[in-house]
This record gives sequence, C-alpha cells and structure tokens, in this order.
Amino acid sequence: MPGLSFRFGTVGSPNSTPRSGSANAAAFMPTLGLSAIELGWVRSVRVLEQTCVAIKSAAADNGVALSVHAPYYINLNGDDEEWPRSRKRLMDAAHYGRLAGADYVVFHPGSYGGQAPDVVWPHVTSRLRGCVDELRAAGNPIMLRPETMGKQGQLGSLEDCLQIARSIKGVQPCLDFAHLHARPGDGSLNSRQEWLEVLERYEEALGSSALQNLGCHLSGIEYGARGEKRHLVMAEADFELEELFAALHEKGCGGRILSESPIMEEDARLFKETWMRVSGETEA
Repeated sequence: MPGLSFRFGTVGSPNSTPRSGSANAAAFMPTLGLSAIELGWVRSVRVLEQTCVAIKSAAADNGVALSVHAPYYINLNGDDEEWPRSRKRLMDAAHYGRLAGADYVVFHPGSYGGQAPDVVWPHVTSRLRGCVDELRAAGNPIMLRPETMGKQGQLGSLEDCLQIARSIKGVQPCLDFAHLHARPGDGSLNSRQEWLEVLERYEEALGSSALQNLGCHLSGIEYGARGEKRHLVMAEADFELEELFAALHEKGCGGRILSESPIMEEDARLFKETWMRVSGETEA
C-alpha cells in the first residue's frame, strides 16, 4: 500500500475468489488490487488452529492486512443468561483472530433492551473492559471495535461507540459509514461538512492519532424512517462517496476501508479509485 493512506478490501472473501477458504482469499486479493480482508466469522467461530496458521501465512506473503468480523449474535447488554454466550463468541473471535494474524475484531454491540443509552453505557463498558483485561492477561493485543449500527433501536450510535471506546484502552469504533448515513432515516450525514463533524467528534474523543488508524465499513444502503433496511451496490444508493472521501482527506485520516457491498470487490476497487482521485494519492 505504498503511498495510500488507506488499505481497501472486503468484509468476507471476494465473490470471485477461485477457491474456497480464507487463506486462498488472502492470496487472491493482490490480483484484485486490494490489500485487506476481514474474515467473516459472522455465524460462529469454527476454525482450526492450523487453518489460522495458513491464513496468517498467506496474508503475510501477499501483503494483506487482516481483521475479523465476529459472530452477529453478540449483545453487550444481554441478560445474565445471554451474556456468557455472547462473551464466548467475542473472545473466540479474538483468540482465533490473533492466531490468524488479525489485529482487530469488529462486532455488533447489541441492543438497548428498552433502556436509555446513558443508562446502558456503564454496564456494557464494564463487561467489555473485562474482555479486554482477559485478553491482555493472555498476551493477546488484538483491538476490539464495536461497530456503528444502522437501525435506531440498536446499541451502536456514533456516541455509543465513542463513549465505550473512550473508557477502555484497546477499544476503538468500527465506523460503518453506510450505517451512520442510514441511522437518522432522513438522508443526512451525506455531505463533506457533516462527515467532518463526525471525524471531529471522533478526534475529540480518542485523539488525532486514532484518525490515522480507522477501521471502516462502506457500501451503498437503503433506509427508511427507522434507519437501515439493506446494503446496496454503491451506484444504486444516494450515498455521496466523494463527499465522505473529501472529509477523510481533509482530516488526514488513514486505516482500512472494507466493502460490504453485494458486489464487494468491484465496489472496493471503486472506493480505491475514488480515494486516489479525491486525495491525489498514488500507490507508487
């Protein structure tokens, strides 16, 4: 990725990967002009240690950065019966993700359970801090990234994720820009100025260095009055990609931007090409 502030890639194996398996997907990424992949362990974490070794080797050999998307069924605000299962899913993703060479784990933080966000924050922060403490005690430095979510009833607003992250070293949000755009339900968060305000809030909460190590998801998105409905191909959506990228460039941001589009590698390449045009950066 010489010369580019962001790596671009996919959440899950590209649709065009010629052979199944995450190691093969990692080896295939450079032929697409991409340099990052998020291992899509979204249903469960069922991976052997030797498979993790193969994934790590393939990614290292091909200059591909790795992260993990943990199973969907995680709820930091779950009840006493639900939380142990959620915790195990998150911790398994972190353990095997580290063995596979990933440096962060993205996860959906859960639900409000009928409570106000400011009531939920201390409880979920305490639980997540316990996870981080256990990982560090085991010598695992992997970062945990609660994802910004697209539906208004979900735990995962920008403020939710910033409140949690500012309280725990080793936790930073995954900024899903499509979710952030969809969540208000009114077409807002789609201009350079609005994105600058988001990035300034992020910087205020976590420091300017955090802006240079962003973990981001991106796609087109369909939404209604209550937020996200479904992900779309970018060309079919109202998302103003150049406005977002102008704001990221103005704030000197960097990190990874990973496509969750239905045509994920094609849109990942679109994102990369658009970034290069907007930022003026080149790979060489």
